[in-house]
Amino acid sequence: MQELPSNYNYKETEDKIYALWEEAGAFKPVIDPNQKPYTIVIPPPNVTGSLHMGHALNNTIQDILIRRSRMRGVPTLWIPGTDHAGIATQNVVEKKLAKEGKTRQELGREEFTKEVWDWVDQYGNTIIGQLKKMGCSCDWSRQRFTMDEGYSEAVKVAFKNYYDKGYIYQGERVINWCTRCQTALSDIEVEHIDQNAKLYFFKYDKNFPITIATTRPETKLGDTGVAVNPKDKRYQDYIGKTFKVNFCGVDREIRVFADISIDITFGTGAVGVTPAHSLVDYEMAEKNGLDIIKVIDQYGKMTKEAGTEFEGLKATEAQAKVIEMLEKAGLMEKVEEIQNAISVCYRCNRPIEPQPSKQWFLKMSELAKPAIEAVKSGQIKFTPDRWTKVYLDWMENLRDWCISRQIWWGHTIPIEGETDVLDTWFSSALWPFATLGWPNKTEDLKYFYPTTTLSTARDIIYLWVARMIFSGLEFTNEIPFSQVYIHPTVFNKEGKRMSKSLGTGVDPLELIEKYGADATRFGLTYINTGIQDLKFDEEAIGAGKKFANKLWNITRFMLMSICHSGPDGSGTGIQENDNLDSRSGCQPVWNDKMEPRTEADKIILEKLNAVIKSTDKNLDEFKFGQAAHDLYDFVWHDLADVYIEESKVTANGHPEPKSGEGTPDFSVLLYVIVTSIKLLHPIMPFVTEEIWQKLYEDKLVDERMLITAKWPKAQE
Repeated sequence: MQELPSNYNYKETEDKIYALWEEAGAFKPVIDPNQKPYTIVIPPPNVTGSLHMGHALNNTIQDILIRRSRMRGVPTLWIPGTDHAGIATQNVVEKKLAKEGKTRQELGREEFTKEVWDWVDQYGNTIIGQLKKMGCSCDWSRQRFTMDEGYSEAVKVAFKNYYDKGYIYQGERVINWCTRCQTALSDIEVEHIDQNAKLYFFKYDKNFPITIATTRPETKLGDTGVAVNPKDKRYQDYIGKTFKVNFCGVDREIRVFADISIDITFGTGAVGVTPAHSLVDYEMAEKNGLDIIKVIDQYGKMTKEAGTEFEGLKATEAQAKVIEMLEKAGLMEKVEEIQNAISVCYRCNRPIEPQPSKQWFLKMSELAKPAIEAVKSGQIKFTPDRWTKVYLDWMENLRDWCISRQIWWGHTIPIEGETDVLDTWFSSALWPFATLGWPNKTEDLKYFYPTTTLSTARDIIYLWVARMIFSGLEFTNEIPFSQVYIHPTVFNKEGKRMSKSLGTGVDPLELIEKYGADATRFGLTYINTGIQDLKFDEEAIGAGKKFANKLWNITRFMLMSICHSGPDGSGTGIQENDNLDSRSGCQPVWNDKMEPRTEADKIILEKLNAVIKSTDKNLDEFKFGQAAHDLYDFVWHDLADVYIEESKVTANGHPEPKSGEGTPDFSVLLYVIVTSIKLLHPIMPFVTEEIWQKLYEDKLVDERMLITAKWPKAQE
């Protein structure tokens, strides 16, 4: 019987244990036609990415679900992979080229694309290695990439299907445009950042009867209307009238019209409508037949339509000039300091300039209907439930999806002569079934699809979740998953968004180096108590490290006690080659039922039963934090502080029996410890597997690896 070191050494353990699992093929499921599988597709991290706290939390969550399912004997598959991340990857490679004094335009499209592929080959799997450091038990033999050959074929088939049904069309509409990335973006690729701003109150000219308010006076050079609320009594006499104005030297016709969406309380209650540079204004203009005049171009500079005073100026320069001219003409009435949200590109954080552009669109009206019904009917359930309404509200007010991008890295739109590529999310919308071989009728697709659970972040409910749902229904006639768990967003201790560039981020790899993967996983799970804005505290990771060591030392105590104690308390002990079944007073730990011999045994077994039930219930309900709390309290307090401490140890290491209780044995202690590490394995896989390997070497358990051992069941 071996003796464990006094402290658990995670640095010597984790790589060794992960290699053990991989060599044994423990992550690969066996297809069993008689069993329903459990399948998760990983939200594919960007091929440019590295592990951040959101990844660490979400992949811990997924691995917990996967490991428990696998231990339950269910054919379990976790499909890994990466996304080509069109704009982000192109930006990274362009920055690399800039350091070499090159541009993509100088290289040309073919050579630039080759540069991107070289970069992907060299760095694209960085995050995969980091996920392995976390202990993620994905089936790496099934790893996919959204630009691999089979997946690219799936994208072409999907596009053709939509096109043949008349769902894809090309047209000129106002879209979100990034002046830095030089590409269109969909509504949900635009982020909104709060900032201090000025609200300017002015009239177009002295003859115009209404004062408007705006944060961007330079865009008003493209105004062709003013919208007011029909209930606003101040403007009733002007509704339906058209006024000729000269605004900063530019002649315009401004029509006043009513729109119920206008907020009477904001500004003056009158909104200058700029159809070419606001998606909302564009829709109002279409309803009311207003002219659409483009005054800012794709580079963020003023066009000739903005007037000779402004043509060629940057939008920021034009703003200063407009303000100066308004003040000089006595048209500026006042300026207020306000907080407002600025729209920026989700990749480069540059301000968005909405403008008319010829793009490819996917009609959403018919595709949205079954995707709405799938959630309303309960076929797909969101947890927490509050996200159901968020999803439905968006789906029921869906605009057509702008699917074309003016970049070079990605899936080229499969139409002759077209150079635009498809939005990255077009391909990732196919992820749950394309990863399994669709459009081919593969064995994997037949068996593992639909998948079971999707765990993801709230900020991609629109970008990804909704699109996977309507895509799954469109191409497979089945929902892509039945459960959607929206995990919390991880903020720093002060409640600020984590950002490496702003110095507010925390690197999970540094936590793993400092505390170990188990400690990092346990700490993140422990604080995941259902709050959607999760404030990260490193103390939880430190507590996870102490807990791993506690579990180790409980096992160490048991092994020392077994080794030092004979059945008569003489200290002769159990020898290395003893058969567990022949040990006096020790029942095999893998028996389905454990009989208590003492009152203390009875209490600990009852509490163990309770924690088995609560762990299953909590994990079924995605209450990961509660599961971690219950297991921590049971192991540290009920098992270590009470059960073990009450079994006082004599000089020879034998627990003293209480009066009248007879000779004690270690079968209950062994059973409780083995069951505890089974329950903890999904959260803390490395330390529990290392303990298991020690027990297996000493013939105290008969299953070769904990990762594939049987999940505990509560005794009746």
